[in-house]
Amino acid sequence: MTALDTAGSVRRTPQGLLWEPSERWVRGRKGEVTVVDSRHPVLVWEPGVPVPVYAFPREEVRADLLRPAENPPTGAHTGSTVFYDLEIDGEPLPNAAWTFAADDLAGHIAFEWFRRTGKGLDHWYEEEEEIFVHPRDPHKRVDAIPSSRHVRVEIEGTVVADTRRPVLLFETGLPTRYYVPREDVRLDLLTPTDHHTGCPYKGTAAYWSWQGDADVPPHLVWSYPDPLPAVAHVKGLLAFYNEAVDITVDGERLERPVTHFTRTAT
Repeated sequence: MTALDTAGSVRRTPQGLLWEPSERWVRGRKGEVTVVDSRHPVLVWEPGVPVPVYAFPREEVRADLLRPAENPPTGAHTGSTVFYDLEIDGEPLPNAAWTFAADDLAGHIAFEWFRRTGKGLDHWYEEEEEIFVHPRDPHKRVDAIPSSRHVRVEIEGTVVADTRRPVLLFETGLPTRYYVPREDVRLDLLTPTDHHTGCPYKGTAAYWSWQGDADVPPHLVWSYPDPLPAVAHVKGLLAFYNEAVDITVDGERLERPVTHFTRTAT
């Protein structure tokens, strides 16, 4: 048994990559073509990147569909130097796959996820469940818990939500998000947008923008109309970026946090 045979502990390479074997059955497809079918995937975290990617043993990848990249990027994926174009039905997908420059991960190939980077494989499955955007991090937890706290949300001094029946969503590495029933939100101050995002832990979110005079960013409010079962309590409720609005909980004004969403939200 080698280190790559055993899940449960995280290793670090000299390049600063963290990796951990996974026991999940993972498949990746481009259209109707299965490119990856792996029962021995490895989760890899790159330095400064908050979410992992999968890398797969070469023998569990359709390597016959890979060609050495014609124009490999420089400085991508922690110093990787080996990139592949994926060719399906004569259509090349540039730099859709790569290998990490680490002895620990020799013989493993990683792929871009279309819903995260706009290129690469467009459908991914763990066991029989489709997953989106990026692999789920086994060290990350997401809990949606109904509460009776008093939550008030203001945008530039205007109260846009006031509730005593929020659902608090606790997600590792992020500030608590306060989901508010629609009946307790000033929907007349919000305008639906065509913006959507996907989350592997919660599902697909729809967004609203503020239509008042305040100078605030668009897509400030979101909701999951059909969330994944693990966070079913947030279904249809609305949440606001803590990074760009003022939230008061039980009379205490919260500081606006700084997260990797700060630039998006401000």
